Amino acid sequence: MAVERVDAARNRQAILRAAEKLLALHGPERISLDLVAATAGVGKGTVFRRFGSRTGLFQELLAERAARIGDAIAGGPPPLGPGAPPAERLLGFLDELAKLAAKNIALIAAHEQACAADKHQDPTYRRWHEHLTGLIDQLRPGGDAEFLAHMLLASFDGELVRQITGHGGVNRLRAAVRDLATTILPAARVG
Repeated sequence: MAVERVDAARNRQAILRAAEKLLALHGPERISLDLVAATAGVGKGTVFRRFGSRTGLFQELLAERAARIGDAIAGGPPPLGPGAPPAERLLGFLDELAKLAAKNIALIAAHEQACAADKHQDPTYRRWHEHLTGLIDQLRPGGDAEFLAHMLLASFDGELVRQITGHGGVNRLRAAVRDLATTILPAARVG
């Protein structure tokens, strides 16, 4: 794997921070790569070479936010990491997604808009779906784990997250998603 040049890494961070800032100020609808480049202090070509499109930019920004969760799943302590029972891992993962979604509502909405045609092929979505599918398969052998994983991930739709957290915050979102999980997967109930 090639090591990223220092200036390329600096530009990448500047572009991601500019996109973040613009999402917070204007929402996803009014963000163009021209505006991101100007805000980051880089040329439009730099943004295009690095990310290719708005979709690529939002995918990378979400992947950056999701990296901590991925690291915890792969080798962190329970309940996310290996070693915890599948029910605890599933609920812990959903709790983390609720926190991520509540903190990044504008990004989630932008990502959904940019990836609408191919949402289920997005690398971050695929990793989350694969993880949930594996856990669900352990909790409900013979069930349609793939479908149930999609249903749980649909709980993190940007507009739905905005509505739920607007009237109850992240705790309401977390509780609602846990309730859904334990309703469709009774084996996911924990203590």
